[in-house]
Amino acid sequence: MELCKISFLLFWAFQLVYAQQTTDPNEVDALKKIIIHWNLSGKLNLTTDPCSQNASWAPKNANPRVACDCTGSTCHITNLKIYALDIFGEIPQELFLLKELMDLNLGQNVLSGPLPAEIGQLSKMQYLSLGINNLTGPVPPELGNLNELISLSFSSNNFNGTLPTQLGMLTSLQQLYIDSSGVSGPIPQELANLKALQILWASDNGFTGLLPEFFGTLTELMDLRLQGTSLEGPIPRSFGALTKLVNLRIGDLSKEDSTLDFLENQTSLSILSLRNCRVSGEIPERIGTFAKLQYLDLSFNKLTGQIPNSFQNFSLLQNLYLGNNSLSGDLPSNIISPDLISLDVSFNPISGNLPPNFAKVGFSMNVLGTSINANSLLDRKAIGMLQCLQNECTNQVQASSFSIKCGGMEQTSSSGIKFDNDSESLGAASLYTNSNDQWAVSNTGNFISNPNGPQYMVTTETQITNTLDSELYKTARISPSSLRYYGLGLENGKYNVELHFAEITMDDSQSWKGLGRRLFDIYIQGERVVQDFNIQKEAGGSKRALIKTFEANVTNTIIEIHFFWAGKGTCCIPFQSTYGPLVSAVHVYQASNAGFSSKWDKERVVKLVGIAVGSAAGFLIMSSIFYLWLIKDKSGHMQVHTDSPSKG
Repeated sequence: MELCKISFLLFWAFQLVYAQQTTDPNEVDALKKIIIHWNLSGKLNLTTDPCSQNASWAPKNANPRVACDCTGSTCHITNLKIYALDIFGEIPQELFLLKELMDLNLGQNVLSGPLPAEIGQLSKMQYLSLGINNLTGPVPPELGNLNELISLSFSSNNFNGTLPTQLGMLTSLQQLYIDSSGVSGPIPQELANLKALQILWASDNGFTGLLPEFFGTLTELMDLRLQGTSLEGPIPRSFGALTKLVNLRIGDLSKEDSTLDFLENQTSLSILSLRNCRVSGEIPERIGTFAKLQYLDLSFNKLTGQIPNSFQNFSLLQNLYLGNNSLSGDLPSNIISPDLISLDVSFNPISGNLPPNFAKVGFSMNVLGTSINANSLLDRKAIGMLQCLQNECTNQVQASSFSIKCGGMEQTSSSGIKFDNDSESLGAASLYTNSNDQWAVSNTGNFISNPNGPQYMVTTETQITNTLDSELYKTARISPSSLRYYGLGLENGKYNVELHFAEITMDDSQSWKGLGRRLFDIYIQGERVVQDFNIQKEAGGSKRALIKTFEANVTNTIIEIHFFWAGKGTCCIPFQSTYGPLVSAVHVYQASNAGFSSKWDKERVVKLVGIAVGSAAGFLIMSSIFYLWLIKDKSGHMQVHTDSPSKG
């Protein structure tokens, strides 16, 4: 009995001591100033001690969150999360008085200004997340002082300059997210010291020089993403040592050709994308033995030879993209495995017959620009399309114009132009021709992590400004890779190509959701006419109409308009897989029929809204740009069946 009483008293004595523990007063004062600086009083009202166990901000799922270590006589703040709360302004100096911080998450806000060098004083930091903000200036070399870091993220910001070599001192680092961060220049050799690194996202940066050989020594890597940079090939043979890779995405390499020789023992791969990397040579048979592979993209390269017979052995593969290469021979008869949902072999000199089960439910296939015998296709219009691309158009009456409402129903504009219905659902490797065979649309690719599923059209209910035809812009086609529109059976001659855009997925609000950037390239008749096109930037904001007009020559009754994602732009704002081409409408007409252009409709909008000076200046600028395109030498045009984005 006495023993029980003693235990009871000791328990309550311990509770009393613990309850009387308070947070370091310097940290309390610093935290209060941070709350005032970021206007968080309504969400983090410190009426009690910050380290109180029962506080509303203490649970792991709380946001904002403050967590502490109270093992000593004084509590210290170790965790601070202020995530996706749209805090704005610069990072206050008081933050660096929280010396015991181990986990700091300020992601998905609108923080601006530089990342102070004092960040290097938080030497106990293990997890630092600053991704999706508006931070500027150079990445501070003092980050190299945080030698206990396990995860570092400063992706989707506006930093400048090179990566500091001091990042190579973070030898405990397992995760490094620096995609779309704004950095440029060579990738420092010192990063070879990051032997524990498992995840490296570095796409959409201005990196230059050769793709580093030393990446092959980071043998713990499981996820490597390097798309949309200015890096040069080849892909080093040293990458063959990266046998733990589950996700490898390299794209848009320039200059030197690469081969697939480095792919030897990467049997853990689930996603392999080497798109637009100047990969040449034949596809090794051993890739067909990668039993865990679910996504394989080798498109827009220089591959030759036949598709390996081993590709019939994939058990989990869902998406296979081999388009825009120089592959030949027949398709393996059993290449459409049970789980395969999309197959793109377009624009290859492949021949033979379609696989026996090409018509299976839920499967999409694109054989455009091949010599495959497509007579068994259920869609007879697709056969006509294939014949057209081989200069065998059957249209008896040639057209001189066509107009398309991309992703939407038929609509007549305020200037009387009828835009055809283009609301057909497309798959990840699809071709659709309209009812009168005047035009066609082809889509390739899929949004791997899209939470909304496999969608290739977007809509909005918001009014579109800067136009009399708001409804025309409320739907659009999108693509994660390659979207092409074709005019078929056209009279040969000179045409105006009028492309209509409005950014209806990314917003331009003051929230973190307004920090996204969509960039893509536009090709007409195989020539790149716009690189790194940013609809939102050129239109002056989201939900604003923009018309761009180009000139093109038609010499074989076909015109091709190609929207191509070159790996640039943010990937995940406002949600995962928000990137790639977007187009609202297409209007193509012979240059002599200038009166049918909706460019004149825009001029009428200017008069109606009465914005005299500003709009007149804008129109002069647009007219000047249009004139430059008119006088531009078009001798570089290629025929559509040989089109491929330039790799130089």
